[in-house]
Amino acid sequence: MAKHGAGVDNIDIPAATRNGVLVANTPGANARSVAEHAVALLLAVKRRVPQAHDATRAGEWRRHDFRGHEQSGRTLGLLGAGNAGRDVARLLSGFDVSVCALDPYVDPAALPENVSLVDTVDALFEAADDVSVHAPLTDETRHAVGRDQLAALPGDGVVVNTARGGIVDEAALRAALDAGDLLGAGIDVYESEPPAADDPLLARDDVVLTQHNAGVTAEALRAMSREAAAVVRTVYEGGVPETALNADALGR
Repeated sequence: MAKHGAGVDNIDIPAATRNGVLVANTPGANARSVAEHAVALLLAVKRRVPQAHDATRAGEWRRHDFRGHEQSGRTLGLLGAGNAGRDVARLLSGFDVSVCALDPYVDPAALPENVSLVDTVDALFEAADDVSVHAPLTDETRHAVGRDQLAALPGDGVVVNTARGGIVDEAALRAALDAGDLLGAGIDVYESEPPAADDPLLARDDVVLTQHNAGVTAEALRAMSREAAAVVRTVYEGGVPETALNADALGR
């Protein structure tokens, strides 16, 4: 089984292993797509792009209602510094942004020069002005971003999640926004997808929402398809893909 993309939380790997099915993913194939989308959400929230767009189309010239915030000089926290997280750091280097990251599995030598590591989720949110989430959804990361973490950000802070919905506690996010603890959020992924029609996040003016499409660009889809096909070919030729996730358990 070859997964288009990096996340495998929607694959029952133990069941695949029991049935002799090798599972591999395609990490990095859509990393730049996800990173660009994360930056787009961050800037859209900061500069109130959707609100100004809607007002302009409605013929409402209210430019002073859409005063934004600059990204320059801020500290961005990365919850996860894999391929996409590192690309975010590189993209924002031109904004004169400092970057701190939490990722116990990353090789520090692989990090861009503008990234420093912290040891805990709390330390990340205490050091950051804004946070972008790029971690896999695991038992360790589920609801890792809760009320205490969000309260540690400044009042003009923004949280962006283009990874998996369950990492950010959505009830805690709504509470933080209601309390004015955050400027806003950019959300591409949800705890339940698609979100229910009465999901309170959908009615908020301070949240920019997309449809789990951060990694869905023409370029990324081609790259994921090619890499997934390469995984299948490697297996059929008797090899083991470098990205295999259960090869040891299968004795391969």
